[in-house]
Amino acid sequence: MQWTELIVFSALFLFVTVLGFVAAKWQKGETLEHLDEWGLGGRKFGSWITWFLVGGDLYTAYTFVAVPALMFGAGAMGFFALPYTVILYPIVFLPLVRMWSVSRVHGYVTPADFVKGRYGSHWLALLIAITGIFATMPYIALQLVGLEAVLRSMGLNGSGILGHLPLFIAFVILAVYTYQSGLRAPALIAFVKDILIYIVILVAIVYLPAKFGGWGEIFNDADAKFKATPAPGDGILLNANNQLQYATLALGSALALFIYPHSLTGILASRGRNVIKRNMVALPAYSLVLGLLALLGYVAISAGTKPIVNQATGRPDTNTIVPELFGANFPSWFAGIAFAAIGIGALVPAAIMSIAAANLWTRNVYKEYLKKNASPAEEAKQAKLASLVVKFGAVAFIVFIDPQFSIDLQLIGGVIILQTLPAVAIALYTRWFHIWGLISGWFAGMAYGMYLLYLIPSADKSRLHFGGSALPLNQLSIFGWHPFGGSAMTIYVGIIALAVNLIVAVIVTLIAKKAKVFNGTDQTDPSDYHVDEDNPRVKPIAAH
Repeated sequence: MQWTELIVFSALFLFVTVLGFVAAKWQKGETLEHLDEWGLGGRKFGSWITWFLVGGDLYTAYTFVAVPALMFGAGAMGFFALPYTVILYPIVFLPLVRMWSVSRVHGYVTPADFVKGRYGSHWLALLIAITGIFATMPYIALQLVGLEAVLRSMGLNGSGILGHLPLFIAFVILAVYTYQSGLRAPALIAFVKDILIYIVILVAIVYLPAKFGGWGEIFNDADAKFKATPAPGDGILLNANNQLQYATLALGSALALFIYPHSLTGILASRGRNVIKRNMVALPAYSLVLGLLALLGYVAISAGTKPIVNQATGRPDTNTIVPELFGANFPSWFAGIAFAAIGIGALVPAAIMSIAAANLWTRNVYKEYLKKNASPAEEAKQAKLASLVVKFGAVAFIVFIDPQFSIDLQLIGGVIILQTLPAVAIALYTRWFHIWGLISGWFAGMAYGMYLLYLIPSADKSRLHFGGSALPLNQLSIFGWHPFGGSAMTIYVGIIALAVNLIVAVIVTLIAKKAKVFNGTDQTDPSDYHVDEDNPRVKPIAAH
């Protein structure tokens, strides 16, 4: 047991727990018994709070743990996370502003609310809601992977169900203060998390390279390691076969990120259009930190860091690379701060994700199909209960499924959520697609994407199916025809599935329009997409 680290970690964890409960009274509205207040923090967060909240939501414990681990294990391919978060903000800058405006005029809480209003179809909204919930669950599980990696590095590495006990305790605490305080809890805790992360990374990026002979030496060590154990795609440079995978994974991830319900939750909680614009300009500061953080994977190679063996599975857990690097090369007290930064970095996004999934369940399943006349207080109570269920469902992922598998599921989650892009993102600009085109496209993209993922074995061949998201082009078939036969290049499955979705949506839309099939009723007006916070058409907060 690393007692000093554990004491520092526990003290900081206790501090954010207190903050989580205090948050219920922070920027308090008239009541927390309304989704506007509990699930969206009163829709009044300014530029700084939104920056910390959205940054805390997007740059998760998984980012801080798994990106360096991927660099450690596979080299340059792990760096896809950097261009992905660079191209992301110019792509989403204008769509997010439009989504905020139309949501404030009509009181939308979830992306499925918007889809229902835009197309007048509760079936299409239900598809979007279910997709969002299923894509979010493994993402929450991944936060636990990061938290468990830190706990293992401090010596809490038991076997069987008892090995997960510290995780249970941490998540019960998270569940209770999220239940009480809603979105205000992760918003307030995000301040602490981000300040700790910035301190730890800036110290690490100056101190560690100096300790191991400078960046030139570190890159030489990484290059020597990958050349000594050649594997397809591994190395400090990309090769001809994985460049397309790198580019499509970065683009697909960028397109997917802000249609995840938890990302939109942070945006809808902001006060106005200018807050979002400022954040789209300022959030790339996190990408700078992410780039420096990713390089710690190479630093770990120079340091000779070895991953801890997970006692629950008997296999090395590469997610422990960064915690182990810090534990071995920093004083115990500073390592404890670093561990707390990663651990708290798991709690913030996990809380926001569970709230977003709970909002989807409440507004688009419970109120739509189970209790149409539910009062705002009943909606809020249902969302609180649903947030607990989602959290413990994610804990079940970790307990009953190999954590490495849940990381693969995150890549699958990207493929899943991309199928909502035509109905959510494109619909912000045009209503050209027909409802049946969108539904058909969703089914086609989802089915083909799952089929292609089924064909992919894991890198170590321990699993024959659902082993990743990189598909060799020679396996791509169209009704038995292999257009890229013999090609060893790989591509991200999400991009192929999205292309199939759009093609089918276009074809069915043209057929439906030719047959003059009714295309639902649009409850929005073109002017709704440009309304700002001072407009009288903005729906009052917590209005019935």
